[in-house]
Amino acid sequence: MIKKISLRKHIRNIPDFPKPGILFRDITTLVKHKDAFRVAIDKIANKYKGKKIDKVVGVEARGFIFGAAVAYKINAGFIPVRKKGKLPFATKSVSYELEYGRDTLEIHRDAIEPGERILIVDDLLATGGTVKAVTDLVRQCSGKIQAIAFLVELVDLKGREKLKGYPVFSLIKFQGE
Repeated sequence: MIKKISLRKHIRNIPDFPKPGILFRDITTLVKHKDAFRVAIDKIANKYKGKKIDKVVGVEARGFIFGAAVAYKINAGFIPVRKKGKLPFATKSVSYELEYGRDTLEIHRDAIEPGERILIVDDLLATGGTVKAVTDLVRQCSGKIQAIAFLVELVDLKGREKLKGYPVFSLIKFQGE
């Protein structure tokens, strides 16, 4: 049973982090609270239970927290997508633009069987660049993306626009705040 709890109240706001003018939405205050964490995982998992998801892809690093827990709850496998050089086996990679440079993400070449139904889970949707790169990796592996889920969405940054064509779900939305 999902308890009534305000998840928004468990997100800490940190002004001027990591640089002046940025309001950082800190999820560590949510995950440390057992009831808030349970409610968040249950709400995301309940949306995808019975949807025949084969594997959940979680994005380094906070996406691992939510992705692995959701995978467990919906009886799916879990696949970590990591920064370049962190996975021990043969990988596929994709580089993408950040507001301050470029980065590269990798997935094991054998992580996804062709045609497997994939749910991508991450903690935060901001500009959408990172998760767009993850969709490219999943497609390189011939996975079929069923949906993309986030704990938090910063609506004003318009990250959904980079994810057109995919069903996107976010549990908590911040807009103009």
